[in-house]
Amino acid sequence: MAQQDSNEAVWKSEETVKAWAEAASAREHRRAECIRFMASLLPFQRDERFTFIDLGAGTGMAARGIMDYYPNAHALLADYSAQMMDEGRKVLTPYEGRYSYVEFDMKSSTWPVGIPAALDAAVTSQCVHHLPDDRKAGLFGEILGRLKPGGWYLNFDPIKAADAEVEKVWQRVNDREDPGAAHQRGHRDARQQAMWENHVRYMMDLESQLALFRTAGFAAVDVYWKQLDYVIYGGCRPGA
Repeated sequence: MAQQDSNEAVWKSEETVKAWAEAASAREHRRAECIRFMASLLPFQRDERFTFIDLGAGTGMAARGIMDYYPNAHALLADYSAQMMDEGRKVLTPYEGRYSYVEFDMKSSTWPVGIPAALDAAVTSQCVHHLPDDRKAGLFGEILGRLKPGGWYLNFDPIKAADAEVEKVWQRVNDREDPGAAHQRGHRDARQQAMWENHVRYMMDLESQLALFRTAGFAAVDVYWKQLDYVIYGGCRPGA
């Protein structure tokens, strides 16, 4: 029997997802302004009707923020964890009729029929870093191919420091913002350690990701927001 991928083991674990969901409120509060800014980067009027996909959506933090910003937007949430989608449906109750879930494992290049061939926009939030580098490259190209001309794709994700000294600065400042972080690093239980190792194993530096993005064919590529190890970068499909 094939060994279960560690990312799958984490995000299809009832225990892990329950613990993750219990901490969601504080986490989403910290990131609310980032998601709102990401929504503002999309080239739509506030009352415009459009359909976007949130890949690796989990409980739909990004999708909910975008639907709040654009009250006529419709979201397609793609995820591969039934446990995460179940948690998502609980918090998506206010958005009934404006969203739907579709099962999709981003490790696969075979997209399900439930995802339209032409999308107005795409976003990812804190999931691309879980993919091996060659799959990141493949996914970027596939997203480009699914966007309408002029359609945008934005990614909010943590990155790997290209320099050990920069990483020290990131850690020092993050520890000031979260005084318990240093203690937690030295006192992880087995589940927390597995989650951390899974979190960082495929993490890539920013310049390498931007190179993959440009190679995929995106235009207007830029880092539109950055704070230490978290970034929002994106671009559009040419031809609008």
